[in-house]
Amino acid sequence: MKLRHIVLALAAAGLSFAATAQEQIVIKFSHVVAKETPKGKAADFFALKAGELTKGKVKVEVFANSTLYKDKEEMEALQLGAVHMLAPSLAKFGPLGVKEFEAFDLPYIFDGYDSLRKVTNGPLGKSLMAKLEPKGIKGLAYWDNGFKSFSANTPIKTPADLKGKKMRIQSSKVLEEQMRTIGSLPQVMAFSEVYQALQTGVVDGTENPISNLYTQKMHEVQKHLTLTEHGYLGYAVLVNKKFWDGLPADTRKQLEDAMEQSTRYANQIAKVENDNALEAVKKSGKTTVYQPTEAEKREFKKALAPVHQKMESRVGKELIQSIYKETGFNPAKL
Repeated sequence: MKLRHIVLALAAAGLSFAATAQEQIVIKFSHVVAKETPKGKAADFFALKAGELTKGKVKVEVFANSTLYKDKEEMEALQLGAVHMLAPSLAKFGPLGVKEFEAFDLPYIFDGYDSLRKVTNGPLGKSLMAKLEPKGIKGLAYWDNGFKSFSANTPIKTPADLKGKKMRIQSSKVLEEQMRTIGSLPQVMAFSEVYQALQTGVVDGTENPISNLYTQKMHEVQKHLTLTEHGYLGYAVLVNKKFWDGLPADTRKQLEDAMEQSTRYANQIAKVENDNALEAVKKSGKTTVYQPTEAEKREFKKALAPVHQKMESRVGKELIQSIYKETGFNPAKL
């Protein structure tokens, strides 16, 4: 592959410098969203803390908004060592062969942040991260973005309102099935391309946490937003395992401390950033924001519940049942 040829030499150089303790260690941290999003701010916070705790021994260079790699390129670049850190969404691990992460995409499987934490902060979260290590990747943390809502250029009050709509999604078989279950036409597309696709009518709508919708100015080309909060969007902070294991032990511990502080920061600001973005969308006057009633939200939950069973063969029935046990979710009671 072209990317592989370009970065092999860079990888060899990038993975060898960690052993030279006297030189400053430069960590390239790439992500695909705006600096003003929760992930963007958390990545910058980590860069600051890494510099502070290592007393300048480590410099983290953050590349936001797909300036270094786009969605489809970044995971391979990480494996090859052309970039050292990423924070991809949890929907992106299927092509890597770790389909279990797509459990996070199941609609309404988490009823807010408390139930989510029971998974990400517990044994299940750790066991999922461990599945990345044979791929040459080490998982460091889970970062929140928030809960996704549907947007389109026509009102959305029932699942039927999305029937026949071309809806942009991330590359995830679970999300494809989610859209098909309500009669929508899933369109996999890189995040950096979504605004233009909405503007030109290539797609009719999308799903996003509000901070993503607002910072990418999607609200300017979407007339309606309904606060379904039907799915979670979070990130796994990843590092090239060979690079990480090659760091001096004391430096690695300092970076682990920086990541722990950054994770607390990321997850504290996610809700605040989404709340602020929602107010900004409302004030813009460009998008009508609709808060569904409890009955309307229950209709979305019932319509999307079959996705869980349909995806058992891909994600793993045992894993889904383990998440139910941790969170208390019971689709039979919807």
